[in-house]
Amino acid sequence: MPKVTEKIPEPVLSVKAALTALGVADTVRIFDEEVPTAAAAASVLGCEVAAITNSLIFEVDGEPLLILASGAAKVDTAHVARRLETGKIRRAKPEFVLAHTGQEVGGVAPVGHPAKIRTILDNSLRDHHELWAGAGDHHSMFSITYEDLLRITDAEELDVR
Repeated sequence: MPKVTEKIPEPVLSVKAALTALGVADTVRIFDEEVPTAAAAASVLGCEVAAITNSLIFEVDGEPLLILASGAAKVDTAHVARRLETGKIRRAKPEFVLAHTGQEVGGVAPVGHPAKIRTILDNSLRDHHELWAGAGDHHSMFSITYEDLLRITDAEELDVR
């Protein structure tokens, strides 16, 4: 396992506090290497890319939509929009992501945001005993089960591709 660093950035502290407040173990690990992509995270963690949970922020009618997708999935936004009966779903700009999550693109976590964000959970993640998700910056990840991730995010389960 990679070396864990000592300094904890503010967005990661928010994620750690959210995990504890939501009743799950604080499993956050902070690495010397950056893990801003599913492939990079899987390499550092020694797991399948499909077990990485990408936290992707989209914009729908000016509001954020968080899609928690398998690192092996390419989100079909037209399909998701039809299933949710919403307007067009667009990839959010970095400024929009930061404003709504307090976290930068590539480090967005499923929790620890200033306000609740509507969340979709890719049901293909259910196939993995242990999931890994970003924990607030490019150097941190946390592990969680599908059931706990579903519960703490109050997500809607959906096939995203």
